[in-house]
Amino acid sequence: MAIRVFNLNNVPDDELEEVRDLFNQHNIDFYETPAGRWGISSPALWIKDKRQHPQVKKLLAEYAVERATRKRAEYDQLKKEGQHKTALDLIREKPFFVAMYVAILALIVYLSTLPFVHFFK
Repeated sequence: MAIRVFNLNNVPDDELEEVRDLFNQHNIDFYETPAGRWGISSPALWIKDKRQHPQVKKLLAEYAVERATRKRAEYDQLKKEGQHKTALDLIREKPFFVAMYVAILALIVYLSTLPFVHFFK
């Protein structure tokens, strides 16, 4: 019976490629299920042989630590060079985009609280 070992929801493409390569390097027999046409099914990587499950868990745990360390070092380097993105950078680059989302949020808050405002009058 197949075992789901890696959930693909919100996984960046580079991470997915690295995990696929990791499985291929260690001769892990796996397959991938997509999110489907409307994105309602669960995309994941599955292994076919349940005897490989302990090995896969160990590989993924080691990979997660290595990736976190590497990505943290990349972020620290960008921060040191002053090239990391901040919220202020997003506002400067896309002011209309940010203003539109703020307006939509304000509308949602207004419409959500409107019944309560009229209830207490």
